[in-house]
Amino acid sequence: MGNDIETGQEHLPEYSYETAKSSNGMLEKPSSVHEATEHDELAENERWPTPEEERTWERVADNVPSKAFLIIVTEFCERFTYYGVSGIFQNYIQNEYKASGSNPGAIGGGKHMATGLGNFFQFWCYITPILAAVIADQWWGKYKTILVFAVVYLVGDLILTLTSIPSSIRSGGALPGLVVAMIVIGLGTGGIKANVSPMVAEQYQRQRPFVRRLKSGKEVLVDRATTVQSIFNWFYWAINVGSLSAIATSELEHNVDFWPAYLLPTLMFVVCIAVFWAGRNTYVLTPPTGSILLKAMRCMTTGFKQSRAAKKADNAILDDAGKGSSWIEYAKPSNMSGSLPASVTWDDAFVDELRRTLRACKVFLFFPVYWLCYGQITNNLVSQAGEMNTGSVPNDIMQNIDPLFLIVFIPIFDKLIYPGLRRCGIVIGPVTRIFIGFILAAVAMAYAAIVQHLVYSTGPHYDHPGAGHNDISAAIQIPAYAFVAWSEIFASITGLEYAYTRAPASMKSIVMSVFLFTNCGGAVLAFCFNSITSDPHLVKNFAVVSGLMGGFAFLFYACFFKYDRQSRDEERQQQQQSFS
Repeated sequence: MGNDIETGQEHLPEYSYETAKSSNGMLEKPSSVHEATEHDELAENERWPTPEEERTWERVADNVPSKAFLIIVTEFCERFTYYGVSGIFQNYIQNEYKASGSNPGAIGGGKHMATGLGNFFQFWCYITPILAAVIADQWWGKYKTILVFAVVYLVGDLILTLTSIPSSIRSGGALPGLVVAMIVIGLGTGGIKANVSPMVAEQYQRQRPFVRRLKSGKEVLVDRATTVQSIFNWFYWAINVGSLSAIATSELEHNVDFWPAYLLPTLMFVVCIAVFWAGRNTYVLTPPTGSILLKAMRCMTTGFKQSRAAKKADNAILDDAGKGSSWIEYAKPSNMSGSLPASVTWDDAFVDELRRTLRACKVFLFFPVYWLCYGQITNNLVSQAGEMNTGSVPNDIMQNIDPLFLIVFIPIFDKLIYPGLRRCGIVIGPVTRIFIGFILAAVAMAYAAIVQHLVYSTGPHYDHPGAGHNDISAAIQIPAYAFVAWSEIFASITGLEYAYTRAPASMKSIVMSVFLFTNCGGAVLAFCFNSITSDPHLVKNFAVVSGLMGGFAFLFYACFFKYDRQSRDEERQQQQQSFS
């Protein structure tokens, strides 16, 4: 990979790295250069780096602010609730209530209904963030949006809990109650997901790299981009710790009933709201900026129109290399002749930010196939485990192997692997990381296809195991979950980081919601596979998903591998402008 592999850097205000030595021997920035913001004030053991230090020293992450940890704990509680209720949906929908010799169940709708409703829930949960992002960026701000939608979320949890009591299940109330709860919970989780991840990164306010002297006397270069990457690693770690709630709810459904299994995450969500509310006076809050989405749409429309008009008049704008400029360049006021229309309420800088945003969103176009792979662990792999020997463990508890691997390996990557690579001069860029994640997901699905073939090749029920388990241990599923977990470290976490760092401040919630919206594409693709998500067709299901992911992985890298190099060039250009 060598020097072509670069990290995705957040676009920050330009500044000078020139320094001057003070009377106490520490290097300080002279008063003649651009002043730091109040968040960039130096402590006694800190100084600004020299240009040589900034270019050559290893970059390390800063400490995560305590207010960011409050939001991380909030996300842990929300994910505890989400995975606690959704982790047992497959059994709840698929199997009969209290049927002898069967896995736990309530509705008895079969595998097709269970997979279909599960895909609908995923689709709904990831389309609602767009609405929440618009509300947050234009009217309420992130804090109020999260708080209001959290109350909506709690109402959905209560509906699900109350309709899962035995009398409701026996009277036929479980299915309509589940559908209503899915809609309400999906609306609530969308309001939280669109805003919580950009809000947690906003709690770290320092913009400029600086040198810190440790207690050991060693000096290190603390970098914002590396810190943001670390924050998202720990944010994702908390998500996966919370997702282990499915272990508890699976045991409760298996040994008690479904209503206590849903009551536990409902109570945890009360804690979620309380923790988030407790930090109300400490959070860094970004105020809403008005109709940014409408402004962006007008800007893009103007760019298209001006571009077409210029081409017809043979008056195209050329870049420095003499090539035709992108259509979005025609939206810049500086490229318009005559008086500006009243509808042009933006400047050239806004167009540059919008171009960067659109470039980031193009990367997200390949994620639906990845989410199709990821979604297998909550439906088809659960059903696969139900056809195997799981001992006294419920079949739907197997999906928790994925977060267990993540809990172990995220700190290893954050503290050992990534820093070790940086010390060797290898910084893996976001596009390369996502590509690696896509390949690992393809490997996971290929392995799942092999496991399913072994299930169908084993008696006593072979390729029609609906009547009972085949004599094969579910433990052989573990590598599939491991590969999915490793793929998340490279693809999913990097996607969150990329959505945040590549979006201008005024569009972070919207860009994050676009990234989350790709989950909807995964759910739509899953619907297309519904005809082969039952026995004896599951080998074909896993094999096709694997081949699709592998092909899209290489297509993704072929389309976007230059983005890593562009990130490097943009960073160097900013440094040269700062040094001049």
